[in-house]
Amino acid sequence: MSAAMPCLSPNPPPELALIVPTYNEAAAVAEVVRRVAAVLDGIAWEIIFVDDDSPDGTAERVRELARHDARVRLIQRIGRRGLSSACIEGMLATTAPLLAVMDGDLQHDETLLPVMLETLKTAALDIVIGSRYVAGGGVGGWNTQRQRMSRLATRIGQRLIRAELHDPMSGFFMVRASVIHNCIHRLSGVGFKILLDIFFAAPTPLRFQELPFTFRQRETGASKLETAVLWEYLLMLAQKLIGTRIPVRFIAFSLIGGLGVAVHMAVLWPLLHWFGTSAFLAGQMAATLVAMTSNFFLNNILTYRDQRLVGRQLLWGWLSFVLVCGLGALANVGIANALFQQGHSGWFLSALAGILVGAVWNYAVTAVYTWKK
Repeated sequence: MSAAMPCLSPNPPPELALIVPTYNEAAAVAEVVRRVAAVLDGIAWEIIFVDDDSPDGTAERVRELARHDARVRLIQRIGRRGLSSACIEGMLATTAPLLAVMDGDLQHDETLLPVMLETLKTAALDIVIGSRYVAGGGVGGWNTQRQRMSRLATRIGQRLIRAELHDPMSGFFMVRASVIHNCIHRLSGVGFKILLDIFFAAPTPLRFQELPFTFRQRETGASKLETAVLWEYLLMLAQKLIGTRIPVRFIAFSLIGGLGVAVHMAVLWPLLHWFGTSAFLAGQMAATLVAMTSNFFLNNILTYRDQRLVGRQLLWGWLSFVLVCGLGALANVGIANALFQQGHSGWFLSALAGILVGAVWNYAVTAVYTWKK
């Protein structure tokens, strides 16, 4: 057995690390630290803000706090976005045996942290979750649409993880670091729902307990919930069902490509109805251009939201996307026709092979030339 390492620091190592992903939370981070310090008095803790290069100066505000309090730390990510991946990076950046994840917008109730800590230390549990959907919890002033979206996502998550977890969508929890280390290579890091990702990735069922809390009204900043959140949630579920061998961006790219077929037909059909079949070639060209344009903007908003093109970049991005996908279409037709003419496969398999080659080409090349980092 190796000898225990001596403690060279006059201060004890942290027992608890709080991971706080941020984006445009400059106005809130000081209050987050103040409230955490008040409720965790007497506990060795640190707080790690993981900031996705917020344009409002969140990272610099955290640095100012860290210069006066060594328990405050910062990870500033450049060219990367996403709440789940930010949480993962923060959890791997500490030696604390216990980890908590909470929002940086003051909507999570920090007074629950000591209760979570005591529960996790005294009970045979892997994770303690702040739940909005157990007795005593609530969602505060959410509007009806947001409540319905949350309930739907919750029901889907409950069925897939096969655990009697009332709030799998919670972003407020405390977990043993050993649990994360044991499943880290199976975490997808996709989207906003890191708790669901952890339950999916754990090699054995997790022992958990839910504690009630009420979601507060936002005091500063803007909500991170947008249309892309539900999309990223569905992508994470698809990634878990399919596996990690297929990149999640390729899944998104392919789904949008399938939608592009519907757009193509929706444009072509009325043109043929109005001008007759003699206009098929012109109609096909117009429908192809509209479908490519639709695919480009949807991919820019959803698939590559963390590398979103804006301003003048949009024009170059669109031109490169149309050119690449045009070449992909030629490859699709050429390969499908060659396989069919050789007679080694029927029309269906030949067409499927052509579509697959075209999709892989479009995805790989546009990732380099259209949404290059």
